[in-house]
Amino acid sequence: VSSPVPAPPILQLEECCTRNNSATLSWKQPPLSTVQVEGYILELDDGNGGQFREVYVGKETMCTVDGLHLNSTYSARVKAFNKTGVSPYSKTLVLQTAEDPQSEEQSLPFPVPLERSQLRRMSPFSSTLNLQPSFAGRSYFELRSSAHQLSLHSSLQSLNSAGELSIPVDPGVSGVFAWFSFDPASAHADIIFSNDNLTVTCNSYDDRVVLGKTGFSKGLHYWELSIDRYDNHPDPAFGVARVDVLKDAMLGKDDKAWAMYVDNNRSWFMHNNSHTNRTEGGITKGATVGVLLDLTRRTLTFSINEDQQGPVAFENLEGLFFPAVSLNRNVQVTLHTGLPVPEFYTSRSAGP
Repeated sequence: VSSPVPAPPILQLEECCTRNNSATLSWKQPPLSTVQVEGYILELDDGNGGQFREVYVGKETMCTVDGLHLNSTYSARVKAFNKTGVSPYSKTLVLQTAEDPQSEEQSLPFPVPLERSQLRRMSPFSSTLNLQPSFAGRSYFELRSSAHQLSLHSSLQSLNSAGELSIPVDPGVSGVFAWFSFDPASAHADIIFSNDNLTVTCNSYDDRVVLGKTGFSKGLHYWELSIDRYDNHPDPAFGVARVDVLKDAMLGKDDKAWAMYVDNNRSWFMHNNSHTNRTEGGITKGATVGVLLDLTRRTLTFSINEDQQGPVAFENLEGLFFPAVSLNRNVQVTLHTGLPVPEFYTSRSAGP
Protein backbone atom coordinates (compact mmCIF):
# COMPACT_ATOMS: atom_id res chain seq x y z
CA VAL A 1 0.00 0.00 0.00
CA SER A 2 1.49 3.32 -1.02
CA SER A 3 1.71 6.08 1.56
CA PRO A 4 -0.46 9.19 1.12
CA VAL A 5 0.86 12.40 -0.37
CA PRO A 6 2.23 14.92 2.17
CA ALA A 7 0.09 17.53 3.88
CA PRO A 8 0.49 21.13 2.66
CA PRO A 9 3.54 22.81 4.24
CA ILE A 10 3.07 25.75 6.61
CA LEU A 11 4.94 28.98 5.86
CA GLN A 12 6.75 30.08 9.05
CA LEU A 13 6.06 33.79 8.86
CA GLU A 14 8.15 34.63 11.90
CA GLU A 15 11.21 33.38 9.98
CA CYS A 16 10.34 34.91 6.60
CA CYS A 17 12.32 38.11 6.14
CA THR A 18 13.80 40.48 3.58
CA ARG A 19 17.29 41.92 3.44
CA ASN A 20 18.86 44.07 0.74
CA ASN A 21 17.19 42.80 -2.44
CA SER A 22 16.47 39.29 -1.23
CA ALA A 23 13.60 37.54 0.51
CA THR A 24 14.05 34.51 2.74
CA LEU A 25 11.13 32.11 3.02
CA SER A 26 10.84 29.37 5.62
CA TRP A 27 8.33 26.55 5.94
CA LYS A 28 7.65 23.31 7.82
CA GLN A 29 5.37 20.31 7.76
CA PRO A 30 2.27 20.45 10.00
CA PRO A 31 3.24 19.34 13.53
CA LEU A 32 0.92 16.31 13.56
CA SER A 33 1.78 15.11 10.06
CA THR A 34 3.43 11.67 9.98
CA VAL A 35 3.65 11.31 6.20
CA GLN A 36 7.16 10.97 4.79
CA VAL A 37 8.32 14.02 2.80
CA GLU A 38 11.14 13.77 0.24
CA GLY A 39 11.39 17.42 -0.71
CA TYR A 40 9.75 20.75 -1.34
CA ILE A 41 8.99 22.99 -4.33
CA LEU A 42 8.98 26.75 -3.71
CA GLU A 43 7.26 28.94 -6.30
CA LEU A 44 7.38 32.70 -6.72
CA ASP A 45 5.63 34.88 -9.26
CA ASP A 46 7.37 37.65 -11.21
CA GLY A 47 6.24 40.57 -9.06
CA ASN A 48 3.69 41.63 -11.67
CA GLY A 49 0.98 39.08 -10.96
CA GLY A 50 2.36 36.78 -13.64
CA GLN A 51 2.73 33.01 -13.62
CA PHE A 52 4.39 31.22 -10.72
CA ARG A 53 7.84 29.78 -11.38
CA GLU A 54 9.75 27.14 -9.44
CA VAL A 55 12.65 28.86 -7.70
CA TYR A 56 13.76 25.99 -5.46
CA VAL A 57 13.37 22.21 -5.45
CA GLY A 58 15.04 20.25 -2.66
CA LYS A 59 15.02 19.01 0.91
CA GLU A 60 15.76 22.32 2.65
CA THR A 61 12.96 24.13 4.49
CA MET A 62 14.38 27.61 3.90
CA CYS A 63 15.27 29.43 0.70
CA THR A 64 16.58 32.90 -0.10
CA VAL A 65 15.51 34.50 -3.38
CA ASP A 66 17.55 37.48 -4.57
CA GLY A 67 17.14 40.04 -7.32
CA LEU A 68 13.70 41.27 -6.25
CA HIS A 69 12.40 44.57 -7.57
CA LEU A 70 11.34 47.48 -5.43
CA ASN A 71 7.72 48.60 -5.19
CA SER A 72 6.44 45.24 -6.47
CA THR A 73 4.02 42.65 -5.14
CA TYR A 74 5.37 39.10 -5.03
CA SER A 75 3.40 35.96 -4.22
CA ALA A 76 5.12 32.88 -2.77
CA ARG A 77 3.83 29.38 -2.12
CA VAL A 78 5.35 25.98 -1.36
CA LYS A 79 4.29 22.36 -1.74
CA ALA A 80 5.78 19.07 -0.56
CA PHE A 81 6.33 15.84 -2.47
CA ASN A 82 7.14 12.18 -1.90
CA LYS A 83 7.14 9.02 -4.03
CA THR A 84 3.33 8.98 -4.08
CA GLY A 85 2.81 12.50 -5.33
CA VAL A 86 2.68 16.20 -4.55
CA SER A 87 0.83 17.91 -1.70
CA PRO A 88 -1.61 20.78 -2.13
CA TYR A 89 0.00 24.23 -1.96
CA SER A 90 0.59 26.07 1.29
CA LYS A 91 -1.22 29.32 1.85
CA THR A 92 0.05 32.01 -0.51
CA LEU A 93 2.15 34.74 1.06
CA VAL A 94 1.89 38.08 -0.75
CA LEU A 95 4.84 40.41 -0.15
CA GLN A 96 4.69 44.10 -1.03
CA THR A 97 8.27 45.30 -1.37
CA ALA A 98 9.11 48.81 -0.26
CA GLU A 99 9.37 51.82 -2.54
CA ASP A 100 12.70 53.16 -3.71
CA PRO A 101 14.42 54.62 -0.63
CA GLN A 102 15.63 57.64 -2.59
CA SER A 103 12.06 58.85 -3.05
CA GLU A 104 11.43 59.37 0.64
CA GLU A 105 14.37 59.71 2.98
CA GLN A 106 13.83 59.64 6.72
CA SER A 107 16.25 60.57 9.47
CA LEU A 108 14.93 59.63 12.88
CA PRO A 109 17.08 60.00 16.00
CA PHE A 110 15.99 56.59 17.28
CA PRO A 111 13.67 53.82 16.09
CA VAL A 112 10.04 54.97 16.12
CA PRO A 113 7.86 52.50 14.23
CA LEU A 114 4.97 53.91 12.28
CA GLU A 115 1.51 52.48 12.68
CA ARG A 116 1.64 48.78 12.00
CA SER A 117 -0.35 47.63 9.03
CA GLN A 118 -2.87 44.86 9.51
CA LEU A 119 -2.82 41.73 7.45
CA ARG A 120 -5.46 41.68 4.73
CA ARG A 121 -6.90 38.26 4.08
CA MET A 122 -7.30 37.94 0.32
CA SER A 123 -9.09 34.57 0.46
CA PRO A 124 -9.36 31.65 2.90
CA PHE A 125 -6.11 30.32 1.47
CA SER A 126 -3.92 33.39 1.26
CA SER A 127 -2.33 35.96 3.51
CA THR A 128 -1.00 39.37 2.61
CA LEU A 129 1.99 40.96 4.24
CA ASN A 130 2.31 44.72 3.86
CA LEU A 131 5.74 46.19 4.51
CA GLN A 132 5.71 49.73 5.85
CA PRO A 133 8.85 51.87 6.03
CA SER A 134 9.24 52.60 9.73
CA PHE A 135 12.79 53.69 10.43
CA ALA A 136 15.97 53.21 8.46
CA GLY A 137 16.50 49.56 7.77
CA ARG A 138 13.37 48.14 9.40
CA SER A 139 9.78 47.41 8.55
CA TYR A 140 7.12 46.11 10.87
CA PHE A 141 4.21 43.86 10.17
CA GLU A 142 1.34 42.44 12.15
CA LEU A 143 -0.21 39.15 11.19
CA ARG A 144 -3.74 38.24 12.16
CA SER A 145 -4.94 34.75 11.37
CA SER A 146 -8.70 34.39 11.65
CA ALA A 147 -8.37 30.62 11.81
CA HIS A 148 -6.66 30.66 15.20
CA GLN A 149 -7.29 34.24 16.34
CA LEU A 150 -3.54 34.50 16.54
CA SER A 151 -1.71 37.79 16.45
CA LEU A 152 1.95 37.74 15.54
CA HIS A 153 4.22 40.75 15.74
CA SER A 154 7.62 40.68 14.16
CA SER A 155 10.14 42.89 12.46
CA LEU A 156 12.12 42.21 9.35
CA GLN A 157 14.94 43.81 7.48
CA SER A 158 13.39 46.10 4.91
CA LEU A 159 14.11 46.10 1.20
CA ASN A 160 14.63 49.83 1.43
CA SER A 161 17.36 49.78 4.07
CA ALA A 162 19.26 53.02 3.73
CA GLY A 163 22.46 52.61 1.78
CA GLU A 164 22.09 48.89 1.26
CA LEU A 165 20.34 48.41 -2.01
CA SER A 166 20.94 50.10 -5.29
CA ILE A 167 22.40 52.99 -7.21
CA PRO A 168 21.01 54.32 -10.48
CA VAL A 169 22.78 53.00 -13.56
CA ASP A 170 24.04 55.20 -16.38
CA PRO A 171 21.40 56.64 -18.73
CA GLY A 172 20.24 54.10 -21.26
CA VAL A 173 20.69 51.18 -18.89
CA SER A 174 18.40 50.60 -15.94
CA GLY A 175 18.73 47.98 -13.26
CA VAL A 176 19.13 47.15 -9.61
CA PHE A 177 22.51 45.87 -8.46
CA ALA A 178 22.30 42.55 -6.65
CA TRP A 179 24.65 41.39 -3.91
CA PHE A 180 24.98 37.62 -3.51
CA SER A 181 27.40 34.83 -2.66
CA PHE A 182 27.96 31.25 -3.79
CA ASP A 183 25.46 28.67 -2.53
CA PRO A 184 26.91 25.71 -0.59
CA ALA A 185 23.49 24.02 -0.39
CA SER A 186 23.20 23.38 -4.13
CA ALA A 187 26.91 22.96 -4.98
CA HIS A 188 28.73 19.73 -5.78
CA ALA A 189 30.23 18.17 -2.65
CA ASP A 190 33.78 18.61 -4.00
CA ILE A 191 33.52 22.43 -4.03
CA ILE A 192 35.49 24.15 -1.22
CA PHE A 193 34.14 27.46 0.12
CA SER A 194 35.91 30.30 1.95
CA ASN A 195 35.72 34.07 2.42
CA ASP A 196 32.03 34.10 3.45
CA ASN A 197 31.18 31.87 0.46
CA LEU A 198 32.60 34.41 -2.01
CA THR A 199 35.68 32.31 -2.88
CA VAL A 200 35.57 28.76 -4.26
CA THR A 201 37.94 26.05 -5.41
CA CYS A 202 37.60 22.28 -5.71
CA ASN A 203 39.30 19.15 -4.37
CA SER A 204 38.80 17.12 -7.57
CA TYR A 205 40.67 17.04 -10.87
CA ASP A 206 37.26 16.86 -12.57
CA ASP A 207 35.07 19.89 -13.24
CA ARG A 208 32.50 20.64 -10.54
CA VAL A 209 29.68 23.21 -10.59
CA VAL A 210 28.70 25.84 -8.01
CA LEU A 211 25.78 28.28 -8.32
CA GLY A 212 25.15 31.71 -6.89
CA LYS A 213 22.40 32.15 -4.31
CA THR A 214 20.61 34.60 -6.60
CA GLY A 215 18.08 33.58 -9.20
CA PHE A 216 17.28 36.19 -11.87
CA SER A 217 14.21 36.22 -14.11
CA LYS A 218 14.16 39.91 -15.09
CA GLY A 219 16.40 42.95 -15.16
CA LEU A 220 20.04 43.66 -15.98
CA HIS A 221 22.73 42.00 -13.86
CA TYR A 222 26.53 42.02 -13.94
CA TRP A 223 29.06 40.21 -11.77
CA GLU A 224 32.77 39.41 -11.98
CA LEU A 225 35.03 36.55 -10.99
CA SER A 226 38.67 37.22 -10.24
CA ILE A 227 41.09 34.37 -10.91
CA ASP A 228 42.99 33.85 -7.65
CA ARG A 229 44.84 30.72 -8.74
CA TYR A 230 45.34 29.19 -12.19
CA ASP A 231 47.70 26.20 -12.51
CA ASN A 232 48.41 23.77 -15.38
CA HIS A 233 46.16 25.49 -17.96
CA PRO A 234 42.70 24.19 -16.97
CA ASP A 235 39.54 25.54 -18.59
CA PRO A 236 37.05 26.82 -16.01
CA ALA A 237 33.62 27.87 -17.26
CA PHE A 238 31.50 30.86 -16.28
CA GLY A 239 27.88 31.72 -17.02
CA VAL A 240 24.33 31.01 -15.87
CA ALA A 241 22.35 27.86 -15.22
CA ARG A 242 19.04 26.43 -14.09
CA VAL A 243 18.97 25.28 -10.48
CA ASP A 244 18.96 21.60 -11.58
CA VAL A 245 22.01 21.83 -13.86
CA LEU A 246 24.46 18.91 -13.83
CA LYS A 247 26.93 19.52 -10.99
CA ASP A 248 29.57 16.94 -11.98
CA ALA A 249 30.43 18.15 -15.49
CA MET A 250 31.72 21.29 -17.14
CA LEU A 251 29.18 24.09 -17.24
CA GLY A 252 27.40 24.00 -20.62
CA LYS A 253 27.60 20.23 -21.14
CA ASP A 254 23.83 19.92 -20.67
CA ASP A 255 20.87 22.03 -21.81
CA LYS A 256 20.52 23.73 -18.42
CA ALA A 257 23.60 25.97 -18.62
CA TRP A 258 24.89 28.75 -20.89
CA ALA A 259 28.60 29.30 -20.43
CA MET A 260 31.98 30.52 -21.65
CA TYR A 261 34.88 28.19 -20.94
CA VAL A 262 38.37 29.61 -21.22
CA ASP A 263 42.00 28.52 -20.92
CA ASN A 264 45.21 30.54 -21.05
CA ASN A 265 44.89 31.24 -24.81
CA ARG A 266 41.27 31.26 -26.00
CA SER A 267 37.61 30.82 -25.09
CA TRP A 268 34.49 29.12 -26.42
CA PHE A 269 30.79 29.46 -25.68
CA MET A 270 28.97 26.25 -24.77
CA HIS A 271 25.34 25.21 -24.30
CA ASN A 272 24.01 21.63 -24.51
CA ASN A 273 27.56 20.44 -25.36
CA SER A 274 27.66 22.62 -28.49
CA HIS A 275 30.90 24.64 -28.71
CA THR A 276 30.81 27.91 -30.66
CA ASN A 277 32.65 31.18 -31.26
CA ARG A 278 36.24 30.31 -30.51
CA THR A 279 37.82 33.62 -29.52
CA GLU A 280 41.49 34.42 -28.95
CA GLY A 281 42.46 35.72 -25.51
CA GLY A 282 42.64 33.73 -22.30
CA ILE A 283 43.07 34.05 -18.56
CA THR A 284 45.93 33.93 -16.08
CA LYS A 285 46.16 34.43 -12.34
CA GLY A 286 44.84 37.92 -11.58
CA ALA A 287 42.50 38.08 -14.58
CA THR A 288 38.84 39.09 -14.23
CA VAL A 289 35.95 37.41 -16.03
CA GLY A 290 32.71 39.41 -16.30
CA VAL A 291 29.23 37.97 -16.85
CA LEU A 292 26.45 40.28 -18.05
CA LEU A 293 22.91 38.91 -18.03
CA ASP A 294 20.40 41.25 -19.68
CA LEU A 295 16.94 39.74 -19.28
CA THR A 296 15.29 42.79 -20.84
CA ARG A 297 17.11 41.99 -24.10
CA ARG A 298 17.33 38.29 -23.13
CA THR A 299 21.07 38.12 -23.82
CA LEU A 300 24.24 36.87 -22.11
CA THR A 301 27.57 38.59 -22.77
CA PHE A 302 31.06 37.93 -21.37
CA SER A 303 34.17 39.99 -20.78
CA ILE A 304 37.78 39.34 -19.81
CA ASN A 305 39.62 42.13 -18.00
CA GLU A 306 36.73 44.51 -18.75
CA ASP A 307 36.86 43.99 -22.54
CA GLN A 308 34.02 42.13 -24.24
CA GLN A 309 35.07 38.59 -25.17
CA GLY A 310 33.59 37.56 -28.52
CA PRO A 311 30.11 38.52 -29.75
CA VAL A 312 26.92 38.34 -27.68
CA ALA A 313 27.13 34.75 -26.45
CA PHE A 314 23.49 33.73 -26.13
CA GLU A 315 20.13 35.24 -27.08
CA ASN A 316 16.43 34.54 -26.42
CA LEU A 317 17.03 33.63 -22.78
CA GLU A 318 13.86 33.19 -20.71
CA GLY A 319 13.12 31.91 -17.24
CA LEU A 320 15.07 31.79 -13.99
CA PHE A 321 18.88 31.84 -14.20
CA PHE A 322 21.48 31.41 -11.46
CA PRO A 323 25.08 32.65 -11.76
CA ALA A 324 27.27 29.58 -12.21
CA VAL A 325 30.91 28.46 -12.36
CA SER A 326 32.59 25.13 -13.05
CA LEU A 327 36.20 24.52 -12.03
CA ASN A 328 38.64 21.88 -10.82
CA ARG A 329 41.37 21.86 -8.18
CA ASN A 330 43.73 23.90 -10.38
CA VAL A 331 41.52 26.99 -10.19
CA GLN A 332 40.31 29.28 -7.41
CA VAL A 333 37.98 32.22 -8.08
CA THR A 334 36.42 35.01 -6.01
CA LEU A 335 32.99 36.46 -6.76
CA HIS A 336 32.40 40.24 -6.93
CA THR A 337 28.79 41.48 -7.02
CA GLY A 338 26.83 44.70 -6.69
CA LEU A 339 28.80 46.12 -9.62
CA PRO A 340 27.75 48.78 -12.12
CA VAL A 341 27.25 47.78 -15.72
CA PRO A 342 30.62 47.90 -17.55
CA GLU A 343 31.49 50.63 -20.04
CA PHE A 344 31.57 48.38 -23.11
CA TYR A 345 27.89 47.58 -22.54
CA THR A 346 26.74 50.98 -21.30
CA SER A 347 28.07 52.77 -24.37
CA ARG A 348 26.42 50.25 -26.68
CA SER A 349 23.10 50.48 -24.82
CA ALA A 350 23.05 54.27 -24.93
CA GLY A 351 23.17 54.20 -28.71
CA PRO A 352 20.15 54.11 -31.03
